[in-house]
Amino acid sequence: MKKIVIIFLILFLNHKYAYSRNIGETEITTEDGIEVFQEEKYYLLKKNVEIVSDEFELNGNLVKIFFEKDLYDIQELIASTDVNFKSSAYNIKGKGEMLEFNIQNEKINVTGEKSELFLETTEMFSDGSIAVDNLAGSFSIEGPNSKLISDEIFITGFMINGILVTNNGARDITNLEVEDENILNIITEDTEMFSKKAFYDREKSIIELFDSVTIKRGSEIITGDYGVLDTNKNSYKVSSNNSNKVKVIISNTKWTNFNYLMMG
Repeated sequence: MKKIVIIFLILFLNHKYAYSRNIGETEITTEDGIEVFQEEKYYLLKKNVEIVSDEFELNGNLVKIFFEKDLYDIQELIASTDVNFKSSAYNIKGKGEMLEFNIQNEKINVTGEKSELFLETTEMFSDGSIAVDNLAGSFSIEGPNSKLISDEIFITGFMINGILVTNNGARDITNLEVEDENILNIITEDTEMFSKKAFYDREKSIIELFDSVTIKRGSEIITGDYGVLDTNKNSYKVSSNNSNKVKVIISNTKWTNFNYLMMG
């Protein structure tokens, strides 16, 4: 990780002082100065803080910056109150009540109501927390109103964990685990699914559903205890345990287009 050179500017209300950042420098502006804690190795920036570097931009009202050897050697940022963050270097942007960004480990965590985090074509939302580990290729969304939107799938659930792989410079979702003690919702191009737990394996083109399962496709509605959808073969099956039965609701009587198996 390259060393970051910092230019400190204290902006007053009349914006009397101006400076143009050079390439390789990190410009930090604030209306309320800087407090440095040498022993603890961090400093505080308050009120309308803006950080601009070659790698990222961040805005917030209170920012805590941890350093290693000196003020220039930034390791981690913790920002709160109306935080906005974007990085072309990591292809990520987000906002929330609080944001933590570990530069060395390339980890970012956004928390609070109406948190958002975007990775290329994947959008994440939550009123709890959204965490991405860029080096490990993983993410976690947890809390009320959590959802994930991509080109292939739409998911709502209290907890959404996923694995990412990089192909041609873009990150793609390969695996997902979703849980909700009430009911989660998964929507693909032509199928809507409900359950309390689900797994998605993109390589195998399989979505597994567990507990209180409902699968809706066109005029078909099938409920049971377990379901599996093969997105490649465009087929699915639903099964039940010993105490329940599979239930099928059909809005018309044309049976020729059915492509499912029922097991009870």
